[in-house]
Amino acid sequence: MECTRCGACCVAPDIAALDKPLGLRCPHLTEDNLCSVYERRPSVCRQYEADEVCRLIEAPTLDERVRKYLDLFGLTAEAEAVREQGCPSMRAARRLASGRPPPRRE
Repeated sequence: MECTRCGACCVAPDIAALDKPLGLRCPHLTEDNLCSVYERRPSVCRQYEADEVCRLIEAPTLDERVRKYLDLFGLTAEAEAVREQGCPSMRAARRLASGRPPPRRE
């Protein structure tokens, strides 16, 4: 299947290589749903191929496509928590990359 430029694959999933949490728009996705770093995008993005999921989430708006994607994979509640509270795994990954020690638990 050829990419339809719907944008859902750049919004719905988390993309650790880009520090992009689940359900939030990739900072490199343009308003017309094109990748602004296409030539130097990370391998996870290079390896993604449009497939049956694209057909299953077809809808008139990006918000609807993302909602269908999250529903399809059972990620709706997790995405809502990320929107409200942030993403703990992304915070941990940033902390590890920076060399900072984990917070102490008492």
